[in-house]
Amino acid sequence: MPTLGDDSLNAATTAPKDIEWRLPRHARSVGRARTLLREQATSWKLPDEVTETAVLLLSELMTNAYRHAKVSPGRQIWACCALDDDCVRVWVTDASDELPSPRDASKDDESGRGLALVSTLADDWGSAPRVGAVGKTVWFELRLTPQT
Repeated sequence: MPTLGDDSLNAATTAPKDIEWRLPRHARSVGRARTLLREQATSWKLPDEVTETAVLLLSELMTNAYRHAKVSPGRQIWACCALDDDCVRVWVTDASDELPSPRDASKDDESGRGLALVSTLADDWGSAPRVGAVGKTVWFELRLTPQT
């Protein structure tokens, strides 16, 4: 019978430290990804401010993936998140090889600010081609506690 100090009991009651969702390349997947990340952040007991920022930035990356990844129908977008001791990492992978870059949107533009927002609010972010496969991954990190 397991005891309180038993690792198998602790493992059964501990939330996973990383998770992945595969979603269709569709506008509805943006909202679904936000909901899934918010639920995961709640299970991890992340600070509300970190959760809200992570959800906003994931929304931007998912929107870019479904709007700009011009690939054949049926391809999925992968949204993933991982919790470390001091940060949460979120990444989105799609089947397009085109790496994103922030652009300078004018005050009259209705879009084009997503990566600038990611760059401003994330503690770190970047993009890279997928290794051994077609596509790219765009990611960001948020620290759980402010740096002093």
